[in-house]
Amino acid sequence: MLDILAATAEAQEQPVWHYGLSLVGDLRYAPDFDHFDYVNPEAPKGGDLRLSQTGTFDTFNPLLEKGETAAGLTLVFDTLMTQSEDEISTAYGLLAEGVSFPDDISSATFRLRQEAKWADGKPVTPEDVVFSFDKAKKLNPLYQSDYRHVVKAEKTGDRDVTFHFDEKGNHELPYILGQILIVPKHWWEGTGPDGKPRDISRTTLEPVMGSGPYRIASFSPGGTIHYERRSDYWGAALNVNVGQNNFDSITYSFFGDRDVEFDAFRSGDAHFWLEDQGMRWAIGYDFPAAIDGRVKREEIPNPFRAMGIMQALVPNMRRKPFDGKKVREALNYAFDFQTVEFEQAKSSATHYQRINSFFFGTNLASSGLPEGKELEILNEVKDLVPPEVFTTPFRNSISTTSQEAHENLRKATALLKQARFEIKGNRMVDTTTGTPFTFEIMLNNRAQKTLVLPYVRNLQSIGIEVRVTLTEPLQYTKRTNAFDYDMTWEVWGQALTPGNEQADYWGSAAATREGSRNYAGISDPGVDALIQRVIFTKDRETLVAATKALDRVLLAHNYVIPLYSKLTAQIAYWDKLARPQELPKYGLGFPGVWWWKSAASHELVQGRQHVFAARGKQNAKKNGG
Repeated sequence: MLDILAATAEAQEQPVWHYGLSLVGDLRYAPDFDHFDYVNPEAPKGGDLRLSQTGTFDTFNPLLEKGETAAGLTLVFDTLMTQSEDEISTAYGLLAEGVSFPDDISSATFRLRQEAKWADGKPVTPEDVVFSFDKAKKLNPLYQSDYRHVVKAEKTGDRDVTFHFDEKGNHELPYILGQILIVPKHWWEGTGPDGKPRDISRTTLEPVMGSGPYRIASFSPGGTIHYERRSDYWGAALNVNVGQNNFDSITYSFFGDRDVEFDAFRSGDAHFWLEDQGMRWAIGYDFPAAIDGRVKREEIPNPFRAMGIMQALVPNMRRKPFDGKKVREALNYAFDFQTVEFEQAKSSATHYQRINSFFFGTNLASSGLPEGKELEILNEVKDLVPPEVFTTPFRNSISTTSQEAHENLRKATALLKQARFEIKGNRMVDTTTGTPFTFEIMLNNRAQKTLVLPYVRNLQSIGIEVRVTLTEPLQYTKRTNAFDYDMTWEVWGQALTPGNEQADYWGSAAATREGSRNYAGISDPGVDALIQRVIFTKDRETLVAATKALDRVLLAHNYVIPLYSKLTAQIAYWDKLARPQELPKYGLGFPGVWWWKSAASHELVQGRQHVFAARGKQNAKKNGG
C-alpha cells in the first residue's frame, strides 16, 4: 500500500510539459502538426527582398535600450516560443520544446530542444537563456517592466531553465517569457575582431551571431543592412518554420524622409510598402507600375482583428500645466477632428474614425454606462476613480459644422478659465503668474506635422502659442526615452489579452522610469488598482470587464487627445512577391510566409495552395479549431 501511495505521489509531482501556450481558449494545433495552416509548405526558396525603413540605426545589440537598434534583428535571433498568426495570444515551442509550471504559476520551466544550435554550431544552453534574461532585465527598461515579477532565472537541468516569480496566479508570465530574444553567452563574453572583449552593455556595429534563420552579411552604418538566409539553420524543418523564411536575402535601406522612402518604393528599390497616409493612398499611386499592375494594392483587416489602437497626441503631465485635468480636457475640445479627417482623406473614399477608447476596435472598449461585472469592479475602487465614470459616458467633442467647432472652442476657453487661465491681449496667460500658455509638439515625420497644423491654428485662435518641432530619429528616441517633451504623437497597440504591459503603459512606477511607454506620465492609484485587476483575472469574462473598467477610467482623466484610425492595413507590393491566397487571420505573415515569385514555379505553387487551404480547414476542425 505504501508503494502505491509513493508511486501516486511521485506521478503527481511529475511536471506537465506544454508544447504550446494560449491565453485564450484551446490550442488550434495538435502536438504533431506538420505546419501552420496559413503557410504554403512548398513555397519556393530564393529571391532578394528589398525593404525600406524610416530612421537609422547605430547598434546590432538586440537587448540594449540605448541607441537605434537595427531593423530586422529578429531574423537573426530565435525566441523560446514563436507566435501563431491564426490564433489570439498563442505560441508554440521554438528554441524550447516545452514549458511547465505549477498550478499556482509561481514559476515556469522551459526545456530547450537538443538540436538547437548557434550559427557557430555550439548548442543553445540554459546558461544562454539565464544570461539573456539577466542582461535584458538589467539593461532595458521594457524588460524591467514586463518581467518585474520574475525574480530569478536558473539552470535546473541539462536542458532546463526555470524562472521564479514573486507572485502567484499571473497567467501571462510564462507566455511573455517565451518571447525573449536569446543571445549566445559565449559570444558576448568573447573577444571581437579587434581583440577587445565584447560588452553587452554597450552599442555595437559588429555583426552579432544568433541562432535564427538569417545572418548579417553586410551593412553600411546607418544606411543599409543585408541579411542572408543560413543554409545550416538548425530549425529549418521545425513545424513552426515550415513554409517560412523563404527569401535568400533581405536588405533594409534606411531613410530620414518618408516621402523619399516612398520614392524608393515607386522606383522598385523597395518591394513592399505599408501605407500610413490617406492622401497618398488616394492619389499617390499614379505612377506607371501601379497603373499597369506591376504594383498591387490591398486593404487587409487581418492585423486589426486581434489588436486595439490608441493613437493620440500626448501631453506630458510631468510638466505644468498639463498636470491639470481641466487643461487637458480643454485641449481635447480644441481638437477639431473633422478638419483633420478632411485633410487625411481628401479626394478619397477612405473613412477614418475618431478613436474613443484605449482599446479601440475591440470588444474590450468601454461604451455607455458601466453595468454587470464591470460595474462591480468599478465599485470596488469607487473612492479612487472619477465619479463621472458612473454617470457620464465618455464622448469626444464633435464639430460637424463651423458653429459646433466655435462652441467647442468656447468650452475649451471656459475650462481654461476654471484652471486659472484667461486671454489677455490675444494671449492665453496664467492669471496667477502672468506666464503665457505656450508649448511644443514634438513629432518625427512630416505627415504628422501636416495633420497637426489645423489643431495648432485652433489653439492659436484661443491665445495658446504652439510650436511644432520635427526631430531626427536619434534625437526623437533620446527625447522620448527621457520624457523630454511637452506634447508628442504616440501609438499604443493593444492585444486582445491585455496584461503586464498595461503597467508599463499607464502604471505609476513607469511614470518615472526612463524608457517606459507611460508617455503621458500617468500616476494614479485608481488606474494602478485596475491594472492589477486586469493582470490577475482568471477567466475571459472578468478580463473583458476589468479592461473596460480600466479603459473608462483612463478616458475620464483626459490623459490624451485621441486621434483617428482605420481598421485595415493598406499595403502595396511589387508583383515579384507572392503570398498564400489566404493570409493568417490575425496578421499579414510578412515577410515570413511570403516568397519570391519565379516564373517556373508560380503556376504550380498557386495551384497547390487550394489543396493546402482545404487541408488546413480540415485540420482545424479535427483539432477543435
